[in-house]
Amino acid sequence: MARKRHKAEEIVAKLRQVEVLTAQGRPVAEAVRSIGVTEVTYYRWRSEYGGLKGDQVKRLKELEAENSRLRRAVSDLTIEKLILKEAASGNF
Repeated sequence: MARKRHKAEEIVAKLRQVEVLTAQGRPVAEAVRSIGVTEVTYYRWRSEYGGLKGDQVKRLKELEAENSRLRRAVSDLTIEKLILKEAASGNF
């Protein structure tokens, strides 16, 4: 069976849908099944995206991408600094 990658906005919409269904009195397991994911996936999504709105999720993803780019840049600069330090001390 092929796996589907859900976008962050879709995840938030599905979490809201489960909230509505459970508020109507349906059990969580049944509500989760109706959106087409497993309970494990639902609880993982809820821990990551619970309480966020669509625009907040988009901003979160942008910040995560920017953070990874900055981390990569810092690690590259650190490696270059260590290489230059080694070269300057004459230890080839």
